[in-house]
Amino acid sequence: MTRVAVTSRSFSRHPVLRAELLDRYPEVTFNDDGLSLGGSALVHYLSGHEKAIVALETLDAATLDALPDLHVVSKYGVGFDLLDLQTMARRGMRLGWTGGVNRRSVAELAIAFMIALLREIPAATAELRAGTWKNRIGRQLSDRTVGIVGCGHVGKDLVILLRAFGCRVIAHDILDFPDFYAAHDVTPVGLEDLLRDADVVTLHLPLDDTTRGILDRQRLALMKPDAVLINTARGGLVDETVLREMLESGRLAGAGFDVFAVEPPEDVALFDLPNFLATPHIGGSAAEAILAMGRAAIAGLDDARVPGNGWPPGS
Repeated sequence: MTRVAVTSRSFSRHPVLRAELLDRYPEVTFNDDGLSLGGSALVHYLSGHEKAIVALETLDAATLDALPDLHVVSKYGVGFDLLDLQTMARRGMRLGWTGGVNRRSVAELAIAFMIALLREIPAATAELRAGTWKNRIGRQLSDRTVGIVGCGHVGKDLVILLRAFGCRVIAHDILDFPDFYAAHDVTPVGLEDLLRDADVVTLHLPLDDTTRGILDRQRLALMKPDAVLINTARGGLVDETVLREMLESGRLAGAGFDVFAVEPPEDVALFDLPNFLATPHIGGSAAEAILAMGRAAIAGLDDARVPGNGWPPGS
């Protein structure tokens, strides 16, 4: 009988997902102890299982090679930057993955960041808690220029939501989506032009060798001083040290991050800034998204393919 391991804590404590998985696979190990799994602990947890549902765990070459019984990995969530796809392909391991299952959850969080930062809600809240009653004058999201870096599943969903605010939307992506851009009045631009022009810059990129550190000191310096930067995609896209310097000096009006290069973040000084808003990687943690991601992961245990030849997309 096939044995399945689930590393995700939110999946493991979800009664509907547990029941639906057990209906397909009676032999399941759930992460009921709420373990944070990595390295040798992850190897120990996954040992003896033929299939696994994983979330934010790192499956590098050493880990995968230490698990000879593991043949299928199904992704709970959409990012696969923590998976060594080359090792999976070398071993003939199959990957279950569905893109875009949490797009609305992430897009809504990005909108929440935009509104909160433009209205200076983090600073106003901090002042109120400190006993200061100050009427801050913020700005509306409506009619602003929003630059979307990465117009995949989340980026496209964000375009649709921004229409309600009458925003001018510009986008940068290595791929071209002329039909979508034309249908939704999106202007494709180069990355540097986007950074110079946008009032709000929001990142929706995967993390790989081509995107790591894509917003470095030189590119961050292109942004307008009254602009805000949103990252609900992946940590490592932005130089966080330079970002902190720019927020401290007033060179950038604000930033909202759900993801960090190291999680939990090491640069806690960022959290003390009144123009920085942070959440602990909750972009896909809406109840609706958890259910959709979980069901996609269950389906991926059976509908899985060996990585390679352009699959999964963006790899």
